[in-house]
Amino acid sequence: MILTVTLNTALDVTYTVDALVPHGSHRVGEVTERPGGKGLNVARVLGALGHDAVVTGFVGGATGGVLRGLLAPLPPRDALVTVAENTRRTLAITDRSTGDTTQLNEPGPQVSPAEWAAFLGTYEELVAGADAVALCGSLPPGIHVGAYAELVRIARAAAVPVLLDTSGEPLRRGIAARPDLVKPNAEELAQLTGSRDPLRAAGDARRRGAHAVIASLGPEGVLALTPDGVWRAAPPAPVRGNPTGAGDSAVAGLLSALAEGLPWPERLARAVALSTATVLAPTAGEFDAAAYAELLPRVTVEPYTPTP
Repeated sequence: MILTVTLNTALDVTYTVDALVPHGSHRVGEVTERPGGKGLNVARVLGALGHDAVVTGFVGGATGGVLRGLLAPLPPRDALVTVAENTRRTLAITDRSTGDTTQLNEPGPQVSPAEWAAFLGTYEELVAGADAVALCGSLPPGIHVGAYAELVRIARAAAVPVLLDTSGEPLRRGIAARPDLVKPNAEELAQLTGSRDPLRAAGDARRRGAHAVIASLGPEGVLALTPDGVWRAAPPAPVRGNPTGAGDSAVAGLLSALAEGLPWPERLARAVALSTATVLAPTAGEFDAAAYAELLPRVTVEPYTPTP
């Protein structure tokens, strides 16, 4: 079983308009809703790949009820912990004329100390039966900034590999707890280390405690610093589409390959192929299965030597 943690779950709402015009009035052509938050997105991709995935985190209020209803028929198993306040919504507005998406993210519910304690009990029970754990996304109000560091330490004490995918101070604190893998993008790495050189920044992140760093380079693929070597992995060609959820699909690829015991080059190829297939999918946050199968053998994974 692969466990994904989303402390700040969301109901993702997508509006599609012909053209997004600031200060204008818009007629929405299509509305879609789906359970969201980075860890839920990861779990949905894992389920589509055939893995047994369990999701935990917080859910509450009327919005949380809608989220759970949408999650119920999907492969990931629901182990979410109920809180008193309402689950947040994220609103994506997709412009048909350009293909661009504008995102609006609510902050999330206030989580009480008692609700955090209840979650910790659930998390410890789930980790005991997990093959791998992913800790994903932002922290809702009320959760202390060292929460991910605490969760990393619990997973490591249970000898369960743990991946951390967050940003800012939660990432800084979490890395110090020595997760097996972190997956920041270039901007998150720059904020963490002060360097905009991805190789230098990823090396700094490893020295801070991460065993392996997979730096997302957007459409150019990933740069991976691991105990077994340094690699660049890239799709065969640039693609256009909606990048929503592409990073979460990459996390699912890394986790699924880790659970299957695949070597690093195959993990990276899967991550890049899934990420690219997500950009190509007609629905935000999904991946195009046919595109994934076609892309996987064509992803380039090479040992990386920086240009002098």
